[in-house]
Amino acid sequence: MGDLGSLTLIIAFVVSAYTVVVSVLGYTKKRNDLILSSERGIYTTFILILISSFALTALLLKSEFQYQYIQEYSNRALPLFFKFAAFWAGQAGSLLLWLLILCTVSVAAVYQNRNRNRELMPIVTAVLSFVNMFFITVIIFAANPFNEMVVAAPETAAGFITYTAPDGRGLNPLLQHWAMVIHPPILFVGYSGFVVPFAFAIAALATGKLDITWIKTTRRWTLFTWMFLTSGILLGANWAYVELGWGGYWGWDPVENASLLPWLTGTAYLHSVIIQEKRGMFKIWNLILIIMTFSLCIFGTFLTRSGVISSVHSFAQSPIGSFFSFFLFVIMIIAGLLLLKRLTGLKSEHQLDSMLSRESSFLFNNLMFILAMFVIMFGTIFPLITELTSGTQSTLDPPFFNRMAIPIGLIILLLTGMGPLFAWRKTSVYSLKKNFLFPVGSSLIVGIVLFLLGIRDFYPLIAFVLSYFVFHTILQDYTKGVMARMKTSGGSFLKSFIDLTLKNSRRYGGYIVHAGVVFMFIGFTGNAFNIEKRAELLVGESFEVGEYIIIADKFNNGQEELYQFSEVYITAFRNGEEVTKGYPQRRYYFASQQTSTEVALHSTFKEDLYMVFEGYTDEDKAVVHILIKPLVMFIWLGGIIIVLGTVIALFPNTVSAGKQSLRRIKPEAADAAA
Repeated sequence: MGDLGSLTLIIAFVVSAYTVVVSVLGYTKKRNDLILSSERGIYTTFILILISSFALTALLLKSEFQYQYIQEYSNRALPLFFKFAAFWAGQAGSLLLWLLILCTVSVAAVYQNRNRNRELMPIVTAVLSFVNMFFITVIIFAANPFNEMVVAAPETAAGFITYTAPDGRGLNPLLQHWAMVIHPPILFVGYSGFVVPFAFAIAALATGKLDITWIKTTRRWTLFTWMFLTSGILLGANWAYVELGWGGYWGWDPVENASLLPWLTGTAYLHSVIIQEKRGMFKIWNLILIIMTFSLCIFGTFLTRSGVISSVHSFAQSPIGSFFSFFLFVIMIIAGLLLLKRLTGLKSEHQLDSMLSRESSFLFNNLMFILAMFVIMFGTIFPLITELTSGTQSTLDPPFFNRMAIPIGLIILLLTGMGPLFAWRKTSVYSLKKNFLFPVGSSLIVGIVLFLLGIRDFYPLIAFVLSYFVFHTILQDYTKGVMARMKTSGGSFLKSFIDLTLKNSRRYGGYIVHAGVVFMFIGFTGNAFNIEKRAELLVGESFEVGEYIIIADKFNNGQEELYQFSEVYITAFRNGEEVTKGYPQRRYYFASQQTSTEVALHSTFKEDLYMVFEGYTDEDKAVVHILIKPLVMFIWLGGIIIVLGTVIALFPNTVSAGKQSLRRIKPEAADAAA
């Protein structure tokens, strides 16, 4: 199986290189046969990489420990569920998974456009295949999961023999969690999907076809990709929260930041293209944004997989860093030269008429997203900067990121609420008063009430007030549309709500996404009110934290097939009533010889009770760490709402039966007149 996996990788490299050359020749020579051949090359590459992926899966399931990758990330006792996850647990396997998703995305894009965008498709195919070829190159020469382990054997002709380990080291205990089984594939879809709008952008620049076609073609692709990237980031945050035992969900780690950077520019792009579609503005800016987004996916991979920056999540020092840095340099040079060549054809059709307009709110929104991206990038690469200037790496701690990101995030939240209240082109004074008076007035009242209730810290107070403001503007606009539809159609509120949403799915799906963002900001703000306490307890002893009384009922030690464990039975009381029982554990895994923490968690909308067992003292007391985390559930609920809103935005707009009839009649009337 290993030989089959290696062979298909080599053939896939040849096919992808052929596809790049033939697609470019097909475009320059206007030969449809070459263009068709290049598209078949995309399909063939996918089939070959699929075979290679099946080969690695088979090696994992069969526990073929003569292969280094299998020995490092699996073992015989590992459950089947996690043997599949071992596919992407290491550098080589995760790159192969990324390549498989890239090839899948490429096939989908080529097939979807087999009968349209024929002027763009040869270049699109060339770009897609070039990216695929790069990943195949990296896997073959720098991170091959099919390399066998060998030991010296001078008595043999070759001087070495294949070595088969009796068992593997097993999957990292931290990765043995359901979220980490689905988190990497979902995140890689988020990274890989951006190659399609990137390829169409390069094709538009290369062919000079700079109208709105490439944006309309890739709008749903970008939304779909953004949804997966968002989901992947949130799944990673949830994994960190429940698995690492530190009580947090975001630590500004370089790997976390690497996924956030393209999300920020991708979000800016999704907002910015609306202006180009509506008003013919921001043409250059949109091309820069999508090129930047794809480039940041590659840049993040360089940071986290080259070993140049230390991270608890990143891979060890690796030669693939030079591959990714060279590839990033190439795509930036090509994209930059094409942009310079087409500058004259990218002039805006209209100018910004007023600072009090929806266009200006989108513009400021974009600027804030880009500012956030540069701030986070600076903080992430700061160790590299200090190493170049002083010879040693220095890192910026989470408080730096919080100080910079919180005010920027609050400005973005404010603009999210203000945007729908502005008119296109220019907002009159009357409209400003009409649209802003009640939301702003009621928000001030909410702020006063929260202040009187004891919320005095500046940022939490502002965050809650702005969250209310944004949610109010969403409800106001949504309710206005539903009531108007009820009057015209005579339907119920629910039917009118559904009809309105589906009639303009992009607009109202966006509103639902913004509502999810509000929920997440509420959850983030709860972090300002955390309470935590550690205690050393004997059986029967208790301590107080916040409104809770924590009692250690029992200590227990045991062993499972993969690990041995110690745990504390905890009962939590509030106001004299039992709230929950928890069983936090410390585990020691035999195969990897690593320890892990299994937290106990009691979640409500108000707060999470987060229970961690940190081990025993020399006096055989259990060290228990209890955290009270207000409003965390709003983060995960907000993520679900964001995904729901994005799915709705992906739906095509519905058209009433009467309008459909008119659309059918008009062509028939035109034929009759002719």
